[in-house]
Amino acid sequence: MSEHDEQSANRLRRELPDEVPPAEQPGADDPADDPAGAPPQDAQGQRNGLTGRQRLLKGLWPPRLTRAQLIVALLLFGLGFGLAVQVASNSDSDSALRGARQEDLVRILDELDDRTQRLEDEKQGLEKQRDELENSSDHAEEARKQTLEKERQLGILAGTVAAQGPGITVTIEDTKGTVEADMLLDAIQELRAAGAEAIQVNGVRVVAGTYFAEADDSVSVDGNKINAPYRFQVIGKPQDLEPALNIPGGVVQTLEKEQATVTVERSSKIVVDALRAAKRPDYARSSSQ
Repeated sequence: MSEHDEQSANRLRRELPDEVPPAEQPGADDPADDPAGAPPQDAQGQRNGLTGRQRLLKGLWPPRLTRAQLIVALLLFGLGFGLAVQVASNSDSDSALRGARQEDLVRILDELDDRTQRLEDEKQGLEKQRDELENSSDHAEEARKQTLEKERQLGILAGTVAAQGPGITVTIEDTKGTVEADMLLDAIQELRAAGAEAIQVNGVRVVAGTYFAEADDSVSVDGNKINAPYRFQVIGKPQDLEPALNIPGGVVQTLEKEQATVTVERSSKIVVDALRAAKRPDYARSSSQ
């Protein structure tokens, strides 16, 4: 090469920019990109110095609840609480029957059937009276007869007239003095529910407004003090009255737990002769007047 050519080449090199070394390919020799190596890390996580588990916990806590989510949570809690209370209530109400014997359950069902039949008989009786009034040729005479019959029935219920008929006699011996007024009231309520039509206790007539109260070491009925043994004379269907007292968890079992002795006797004739004076109401008047 001549001297002129060599000078031209040097001048050309000075005019060209310096060579830039080739950029290193990212990850070319990085073992993280090796399929056989460890999985790649998130770039943001690497910059923050957090592991995957730490980022997950940071995203979950503290919780960020919206108002709608809070309302839904409260509604679900209320629904669950209501269901729990309902289940507990049903369990308590069924516990008494769950342990009963088969014959006791059959007796309870028979009693319910008898009560249903009594209501059906009463309905048919009222329908018969209506038909008689509608079809009678002498409406006034028929109405008078029914009025007298209704007066007699109401007199028995009000205790103003004596009554007799089939029924039972219940005697409660209380040698320990553990029988209380509310237990005797429960017996009255059970007898009424079983169809008792007339009741007297130790010579005191039981009516709609009768109340029982504690009186020193004994019990009073409508202000009349009575002592043990307590003797109930009840007019009604004996086949309904006696089972009603002997149902599981009923009156007899409750009194026996208090160490009282209960005797129930059926009879074809029970006399209820204790009377109540007819009392004129202070404020109520017949709407027909």
